[in-house]
Amino acid sequence: METKYNLSKTSVGIVEPKRVTFEKPLTLECGESIDNIEIVYETYGSLNKNKDNAILVCHALSGNHHSAGYHDTSDKRPGWWDSLIGPEKAIDTNKFFVVSPNNLGGCHGSTGPISMNEKTGEIFGSNFPLITVLDWVNSQAVLSDMLGIETWHCVMGGSLGGMQALQWSISYPERVKKVGIIAAASKLSAQNIAFNEVARQAIISDPDFQGGQYLQNNKSPKKGLRLARMVGHITYLSDEAMKNKFGRDLKEAKLGFGFNAEFEVESYLRYQGDIFSENFDANTYLIMTKLLDYFDPASKYNGDLVKTLDPIKAKLLILSFSTDWRFSPERSREMVDALISAKKNISYVEIESSHGHDSFLFPEKRYVEALNAFLVNEL
Repeated sequence: METKYNLSKTSVGIVEPKRVTFEKPLTLECGESIDNIEIVYETYGSLNKNKDNAILVCHALSGNHHSAGYHDTSDKRPGWWDSLIGPEKAIDTNKFFVVSPNNLGGCHGSTGPISMNEKTGEIFGSNFPLITVLDWVNSQAVLSDMLGIETWHCVMGGSLGGMQALQWSISYPERVKKVGIIAAASKLSAQNIAFNEVARQAIISDPDFQGGQYLQNNKSPKKGLRLARMVGHITYLSDEAMKNKFGRDLKEAKLGFGFNAEFEVESYLRYQGDIFSENFDANTYLIMTKLLDYFDPASKYNGDLVKTLDPIKAKLLILSFSTDWRFSPERSREMVDALISAKKNISYVEIESSHGHDSFLFPEKRYVEALNAFLVNEL
């Protein structure tokens, strides 16, 4: 088939998602268990003979398994971390075997709220259990076993993905050599929880939410999900990024004196909300924002983060971005200080970037250099 575009030598090309089914039920932190869990994932590069070049990429709230390459020649854009994953890129697939799963509870093929509950014969919907970052990490450990990967060269991710990487280093210290925590924190601030609650209420208050059983009633709370995404998207961009991208530019030459989208930034947010509401599940969004709120590994040690980090054996790289106000450099430095106090092998880099929280998606030169040096050193 003739492609509609030219794949560069740094692209992983056309990729096909894979699927595994867990042989045993997975017991969750909430006490419930799920049978026959399916996890969809993609891989890039080749696993070497010693199986010691594998990197686990953990996705953020709205991410999925498709982090690099294309599914089809008609795709308009590649995977969400394509700028960093591929031959000769920061995560060099000429050297590494990269595994990128869609997490449990997701809506892109892995078992989640839109899946069939085998115990009831009905769609899970709002009856899908509330899961945690630890549940995700435990499910990823099962996936690791099924792939024959005993030890990861690195577990890494941005935002919520970085929280998973941190949890890996604590829960499975013998199974990970390096950990990359990017634009993340060891727990959410009250402000972050507040933003998540506004997003959840936007969804729950949509009449088409139907108590979470909207699929069973042939409904979809698109208005609520659209608004939730618009709120969230504001927090991903910096004031500088919004100023540079939109300023106060109008769509038309003069004011319309109405409530339609007149400013470019209004139009952009509405567009992002519309696209997201067509491609994401509302119950999944609720679960993932709650999962974010719950994340606080130090809570099991009376808030003592230094004690929490004591099991860690991996080398760690923590990266933050200057204009990220959702997970600010200050929050990263809190982790760095605790890791130093716990006498861990830690490197910290703060990157100048105008992109806000979304900076971890962009291949800023210093960011790429820091990642590549961390991953390749002592390969």
